[in-house]
Formats: sequence, C-alpha cells, structure tokens
Amino acid sequence: MKYLYMFLFPALTSFLLTPLVKKLAYKLGAIDVPKDERRLHKKPIPRLGGLAIFTSFLIYSLYYIGFKSNFDGILVGALIIVAMGIVDDIRELKPKTKLLFQIIAAIVLILFGIKINYITIPFLPGTGSFYVGWIGIPITILWVVGMTNAVNLIDGLDGLACGVCTISALSLFGVSIISGRMTVGILSIILSGACIGFLYYNFNPASIFMGDTGSQFLGFTLAAISIQGAIKSATAVAVAVPILALGLPIYDTLFAMIRRKINNRPIMEADKGHLHHRLLALGYSQKQVAIILYIVSGIFGITSIIAMSVSTKKSYLILMIVCTLVLAFATELGLLKRTKR
Repeated sequence: MKYLYMFLFPALTSFLLTPLVKKLAYKLGAIDVPKDERRLHKKPIPRLGGLAIFTSFLIYSLYYIGFKSNFDGILVGALIIVAMGIVDDIRELKPKTKLLFQIIAAIVLILFGIKINYITIPFLPGTGSFYVGWIGIPITILWVVGMTNAVNLIDGLDGLACGVCTISALSLFGVSIISGRMTVGILSIILSGACIGFLYYNFNPASIFMGDTGSQFLGFTLAAISIQGAIKSATAVAVAVPILALGLPIYDTLFAMIRRKINNRPIMEADKGHLHHRLLALGYSQKQVAIILYIVSGIFGITSIIAMSVSTKKSYLILMIVCTLVLAFATELGLLKRTKR
C-alpha cells in the first residue's frame, strides 16, 4: 500500500502543477512554434512541462528519502539538467552547450559515488563481471549522456516520451524491489507517478509539451537510477536488465545513429526516420502509435523483470533473442534503410 501512495501522490501533484507551469511557460515565452515538417502539431504549444514532473519528483523524493549521499548526487545533477532545460525551452541552446551541461551533470553523479564499477561479459566462469576502476568514469558519462539524449530523441510525438518513461520507471521499480535496492525502488515509483500525472495533459492532443526540461530530466534520472539499481553491482545481469528496461529509447537512438551513418549524414542531424515516424507513415494515428509503443515498452519492461529473476545464461539468452527480434522489426520497418537525399 505504501508504494501505491508513493505513486499516487506524485501523480496528483504533477497533475495540479501542470496548469500553473503552462501559465508560466506563456509568460516566459517557452512556446514551441511549428517551423518545419518534422513538427506534428500545427499550432504553438507551451513547453516547460517537465518542470511539473521535476517539482513533484523533488518534493516526494525528499519526503520519503531525505538527504542521502547518493541521492544528493541525483538531485544536484537533475537540478543542473533542469536549469539547462528551462533556458533551452525559452531560447534554444546550441547542441554543444547542452552536451557540456549533460557531461557536467554526469560528473556530479560520479563525484557522489554513482558510477559504473563493473562490466559484465556473459558466459564467462563465475559472475562474468570484473571491476573496471577508473575506466568506469568515461563509461558512466557515456551512459548518462546517451540516455539523456535518447529520451529527448523519442520526444517527437504527443505523450510518447512521457508514457515510455513511466513504463521504464515502473520496470526499474520492479527490478529494484527484486534486487533489494529499496531506495532506488522508491525513486523509480515516485518518478513514474510524477510522469503519469503530467501525461493527462501531454497525451494527444497535447495542451503542453514537457520540452527539454522534461525529456532530458527523465533521461538523466532514469540513467542515474539504473546505475544505482543494476549496473553498479557486480551481478551477471547488470547490463542486460537496464538495456531491456530502457529498451525503446536505447534501440530507437541506436538505429537513428546507424541510419545516419549509412546515409552519410551527421549523427546529431534530425530526421523523420524514427520509429514513431515510420508508424505514422503506415497510416496509424498519433494516439495509436503512442499506444503501440507503450505496449512495446511494456514488453521490454516485463522482459527486464523476468531477466532479473532467472539464471545468468537465461537472462543473456533473453537479451540476445530480444535484440534479434528488434533488429528484424527495425529492418522490416525500414529504420536502417538508405534514403535518397
């Protein structure tokens, strides 16, 4: 019952805060005006909605957990990301500037002891894990920055990123409870609640976007939580579980990078080849695409919990099967195809 409260109270709080944030966005000029064909909305819509999610998460994280060394790192890093996101939602920062702040936030996590300490090679004797020492620093930065941008990249459809992050957070909650990492579980359930309260306004037709304030905060926080909940440990499933739990943004971003490389285009260049774009091109509505991808994300999440509950070899067998199916699915949808310029 206590976990239900940890979900419902943040949900109610973000639900009540969002109209206030919407008014603030109009006052600050944080408005998303459709300027190109990639934009799926036809009229200006306020951004900055992620501030409601973050505020709700902050309030209940402090209430249920208080100040703890590791949590402080997530909090300070998130504050950096949110501050950067607010400025970006108002005046649009350069990609290099955003990358710099993302790296700084990742370094903050490391300074507070949130770091990837082990790398797992499946099917080796024992746990298959070995301590990486200082090499864990660049690996941690890569993971955090990568996830921060991965969530941002899927935030191209009403309610998609917010809904997927809700499901990913619930998946990490399940994984954390199974592994006995209660603090991480609490953070995960609070985050999922804060997301679902905002989703009421963000689902198609959206009346507010979460903007970079929200997408980058969610990506950063999920990355940090996954390190504390799974990757940081020396368990054999340390890598498999978060890859599955956060599967949709990870795979969509990976395929985007490969697709742009195949087409000799800049890795960071925006395009209309993402999964949600492909499904829209097949004739599905925005609502249908969002629901389809929620289901896909849910399957990833359930699979991650199953992987946490079985033997090492079985968990990596599950990961390999999922990767194979995802690759086949991506190829069928044309996510990796060469396009004419």
